[in-house]
Amino acid sequence: MKTVDDTIRDYLESPDELQKLYRRVLIVVSLSQIFGGAGLAAGIAVGALLAEQMLGTDAFAGIPIALFTLGSAGAALIVGRLSQRYGRRTGLTAGFIIGGLGSIGVVVAALINSVLLLFASLLIYGAGTATNLQARYAGTDLANKKQRATAVSMTLVMTTFGAVAGPILVEPLGIFALSIGVPALAGPFILAAAAFISAGLLLFIMLRPDPLDIAKKIEEYKLEHRFNDSEPVDIKINKRGVIVGATVMVLTQIVMVAIMTMTPVHMQHHGHGLREIGLVIGFHIGAM
Repeated sequence: MKTVDDTIRDYLESPDELQKLYRRVLIVVSLSQIFGGAGLAAGIAVGALLAEQMLGTDAFAGIPIALFTLGSAGAALIVGRLSQRYGRRTGLTAGFIIGGLGSIGVVVAALINSVLLLFASLLIYGAGTATNLQARYAGTDLANKKQRATAVSMTLVMTTFGAVAGPILVEPLGIFALSIGVPALAGPFILAAAAFISAGLLLFIMLRPDPLDIAKKIEEYKLEHRFNDSEPVDIKINKRGVIVGATVMVLTQIVMVAIMTMTPVHMQHHGHGLREIGLVIGFHIGAM
């Protein structure tokens, strides 16, 4: 029976085997990104409209995105810590499943017209958004220095397929929701629940061996056995550049989210239906 050291040594002595594992992980992560992208688009497309409908005013239409953004921030920390301690598979699976449960909570809240349950569920729904953003980095765990940017780009493109399809399907999902006695605006959250849970199950079943675990063990093995082929790490950090870059990203994100949040409400006030709203949001996400 092979020991952990034997397995890691096999990967080090056979770069082709390591590349095969890297490619398989990238495929699994990319597929999860399609599902995750479809799930995160629901809150963007109809979250504000659902809040407006349940509250009877558009004065608080921005609360849904504020809540699931806050939930995303908290979940990002939790999913990151779970991944660091137990591996990507555990952290990402937990995040997606929790996001799916939040989506189900939104549907139930719409059914019973509970604003408190809606707000609580949107907070939990944010876990799916955060996990979808973090999952793409699992594709870089086993990538070499020249492959990392490509790996992130590939998973981001795969996210686009789901994220564009989700808003475009808003109207059909609304019709389906009405057919089973659920408010039309909760329809996209039915898709979000199915998409997030499917992404979680896919990663739980297919993300073996865990890429982060393998990557960490490879680095440990190299240090222990004094391998000389480790990639050089630049420990210099441009703190000013990080602060400026982060500030610019936060400010532009605030502007983008503010406009994106109110667009569905504004369009509805001008007589546009869910089909047109979904199409506009789909184009917006595609351009992003």
